[in-house]
Amino acid sequence: MKSNNIIVDKSKAFAIRIIKLSEYLRSKKEFVLSEQIKKSGTSIGANVKEAICGQSRADFYSKINIALKEASETEYWLELLFETGYINRLSFLSIYGDCKELIRILTAISKTQKNDYN
Repeated sequence: MKSNNIIVDKSKAFAIRIIKLSEYLRSKKEFVLSEQIKKSGTSIGANVKEAICGQSRADFYSKINIALKEASETEYWLELLFETGYINRLSFLSIYGDCKELIRILTAISKTQKNDYN
């Protein structure tokens, strides 16, 4: 379901990919990293949605920064999964590219909000 908000749509699509990756990892009997990446990867979109419904500009800024931190954590888990051989290069590059795109968008939103807020 499209929302006409690029960060909402992209973070939700990313969360769906992360859930599928987590299911794949669980099928390979990797439970710890599976759970870690599922938590951080799905939290990005949840925090974006919370930001949109924020009670103030400060609340919006705070939630966007939490989403950015979760995206950064997810980036780390993806690197770990690739470097330990749990995901192949092609799969890594695809989902990692999506993660980096989210980080760029969230960073831009955060910088804009910070400049507007100060």
